[in-house]
Amino acid sequence: MKLAEERRTALAARFPRWEPLTLSALADRVTAEYPDRPLIVTGDRELTYSDVQARSRQLASGLIAAGLAPGEHVALIMANYPEYAVAKLAIARAGAVCIPVNFLLRGRELAYVLGQSEAAMLITMDSFRGHDYLADLAAMASDLPRLRETFAFETGAAGDAAGLEQLAARATAGSDAERARREAASDGHALSDIIYTSGTTGRSKGVMLTHDMILRAAYSSALTRSFEDRRRIQFAMPMYHVFGYVECFVAAMIVAGSFVPHVLFDPDEMLDWAERLQSNDIVSVPMMTHRLLDRARVRGFHAPALRAYFNSGGVNVPTVWNDIHDVFGVREIHTGYGMTETTASAVCTHTEDDESWFLRSNGRIKLAGVAGDPVLGGRIAEYRAVDPQTGEAMPDGESGELQVRGPVVTRGYFNKPEETAEAFTADGWLRTGDIGHLTEGGWLTLTGRIKESYRCGGEMVMPREIEELFDNHPGIAQALVVGVPDAKMGEVGCLCLVPESAARLETETLIRFCAERLARFKVPKHVLWLAAEEIPMTVTGRPQKFLLAKIAADRVKETAG
Repeated sequence: MKLAEERRTALAARFPRWEPLTLSALADRVTAEYPDRPLIVTGDRELTYSDVQARSRQLASGLIAAGLAPGEHVALIMANYPEYAVAKLAIARAGAVCIPVNFLLRGRELAYVLGQSEAAMLITMDSFRGHDYLADLAAMASDLPRLRETFAFETGAAGDAAGLEQLAARATAGSDAERARREAASDGHALSDIIYTSGTTGRSKGVMLTHDMILRAAYSSALTRSFEDRRRIQFAMPMYHVFGYVECFVAAMIVAGSFVPHVLFDPDEMLDWAERLQSNDIVSVPMMTHRLLDRARVRGFHAPALRAYFNSGGVNVPTVWNDIHDVFGVREIHTGYGMTETTASAVCTHTEDDESWFLRSNGRIKLAGVAGDPVLGGRIAEYRAVDPQTGEAMPDGESGELQVRGPVVTRGYFNKPEETAEAFTADGWLRTGDIGHLTEGGWLTLTGRIKESYRCGGEMVMPREIEELFDNHPGIAQALVVGVPDAKMGEVGCLCLVPESAARLETETLIRFCAERLARFKVPKHVLWLAAEEIPMTVTGRPQKFLLAKIAADRVKETAG
């Protein structure tokens, strides 16, 4: 596609060579050239690059005046308000490490992240969606001896902690000078974030990422998706996750563009903003995409500026790609695969790729340009598929455990040396925990997950193989398979279904449907019908299979008892 190559040529001219910058240093470079361009746009606010620079410098100086030392950790609990990005840049300017926290965490879960991350200071919302964060924090204060100060962004009733205005007011001439000194001495290879995993397989771990990893991943995303100058990216995924943070917020800055963040996912608001604010790109997960499509069909949708749509982070039905084209009118569609440990997506469909690949892969290795590693052939990441038992490399097209290495791969988990050692092979490859295969050209296809798999009578079962039978199956909105304990077989499959309507197919009919298409050991023994809200999900729209397995095991046990 000629247009995609023209955009990539222009982007490459912006970055003739790679330099390990910090997040705030990148923002400053763009601000110096385009101070009046908008960086953050919402339905009722617009902040320019110079606005964000000035505000983040005030907050950074305030943090320093409050006693924040270089390298200390600052936790950030905030929804997608513009102040999130301002605070994020402020923490970088102060030479500190950001701990983006899932604002859905409560009580002991929240205390665990704040304590395990060794947060010295905290910037939080005072309240959100009826939850009082300050009261929650007060109740756990005795469990957080390292947490010295809390600053609250006032979204609702004012709390007792100092607000962001008071934080900015703490700045002094001395702290301003110290902030400028830290900015000048900033190191792109320094730790930028400790981002806690969503927990699809167990307790959350803090993934350590550097500024350079963040910027390499963002540049690679912009290059692969062929961003034009000033691209405007709209999204509702939280910025405490790499999808919203790296693929949207930081990637927009790569081309001196802007981002349109939603505090909450509301299909009508998203469609309205896309039309009114002239968004060029929507980034979403499958759950959001389907709801947006449903609403757009009902209300109508016309957004001529919208040219691209990035739909990733979960399983998609085959028809969704044509629906995105037809309903949203976009010309460029992308999907990808990655994880917190790879900073963002490490594989992604390229703008010019034939859309038939959407039906049989999760994308191919992303373009990297100057951000790539010469040792890896100019890539930011390299994958291999190996036999989970022997570690031997699998031939192209044959599934195995996916392992990855490269300059965007985490250095490990914070204060978890055993988990870090277990995550990496002796020769330095990260074990992703995913099962998939690779084909010529770097195409990657997921086929399952090691920790989602189970053994029935000694035979390994990959749930995705069963779930695929129900893609577009009449009467079924979602199908998930987990292993549950069985006295005879060790584990057996439990087919968990979300119905499209009140009508439900008979269990015997569903089991027979599977038996006609699968090996005997793969045929589920149990069928459960669940409401959509009963399926535990991560913030990126992935089912939390380890939690679903517990729910299924309990239901099966109750039925048997």
